[in-house]
Amino acid sequence: MKRNLLFPMLSLLLVLTVAFSLTLGKYPIMLNDIGNFFLMKMFGAGSMDPERYSLLESLLLEIRMPRIIAAILIGASLAVAGTAFQAMFVNPLVSPSLLGVLAGASFGAAFGMVFFKNWIAVQILTFLFGFLAVLFSVGIARIHKGNTILLLVLGGVISSALFTSLLSVIKYIADPYNQLPAITQWLMGGLSLVDGKSLLAAGIPQTASIALVILFSGYLNALSMGDEEARSLGIPVEGIRLALIFLATLMSALTVVLAGMIGWVGLIIPHIARMLVGPDNKILVPASALIGAIYLIVVDDISRMIFTVEIPIGITTALIGIPFFVIILRKAKKGWN
Repeated sequence: MKRNLLFPMLSLLLVLTVAFSLTLGKYPIMLNDIGNFFLMKMFGAGSMDPERYSLLESLLLEIRMPRIIAAILIGASLAVAGTAFQAMFVNPLVSPSLLGVLAGASFGAAFGMVFFKNWIAVQILTFLFGFLAVLFSVGIARIHKGNTILLLVLGGVISSALFTSLLSVIKYIADPYNQLPAITQWLMGGLSLVDGKSLLAAGIPQTASIALVILFSGYLNALSMGDEEARSLGIPVEGIRLALIFLATLMSALTVVLAGMIGWVGLIIPHIARMLVGPDNKILVPASALIGAIYLIVVDDISRMIFTVEIPIGITTALIGIPFFVIILRKAKKGWN
């Protein structure tokens, strides 16, 4: 695909995907009705029965649009975080969960559900423990001398194991009739509980983090060549890596705050984008953001429409991601750029 056409085409595809997704649901809506509604809402043009207008306002602005915006933010955030981690660690098989952020955030959510029973407290603890897990990983890497990348990976393995174990403890002591089902549902991921306040609170830092990673994408090109090569170019490797880890952690933790655990996106989307645009992170990172957003909207549509009951989106992303991961493992033997 020609680069000068890539982003207009992906942007158009995103708009079309959003428009199509707005029509889907237990109460289907025609595209012309959606167009008429937004013309009236934004410009006061046209006419519509007041009851019909009120119904569309509720369906589109209060139910479907927040869910679609959440899918855009989460898909873009996980894809960009995955792209950044794969470049930083020079490994095609890493994902945003590498340093333990998803395990820590999941523990925080479960802890909040058991001991606080307040939705705001649950979201705050989800975010804080996601960051704490990554700080734990980085701390392990900092107290030992040696290969920084290897130590960070090992720190992430230890952190993930620790918080996964703590999550098991929380699940064991949780009320099996009320709290445990809620924790299990949360861990499977879903966009049905997204609301406007949470979307606004998480969306601003997520968007800012995505923009900053795109801004730093030139540094990702240098880091993907290895630390010594990057230092020879005058790049402060440790500082840049920590800044990028912070941004990737921030956006990843906020995805768990919004929708629980949604895996595989940060692993497979960077590869799809790389096959389309090549390894240059200046192009790859924004392309990953757009493709991730489109992908998660489509997956959410499948999750809520394929059966009479909604499937948790984390299950759907796993079912799609696992066969793709098998392909990645096969190609990884040949090397990766």
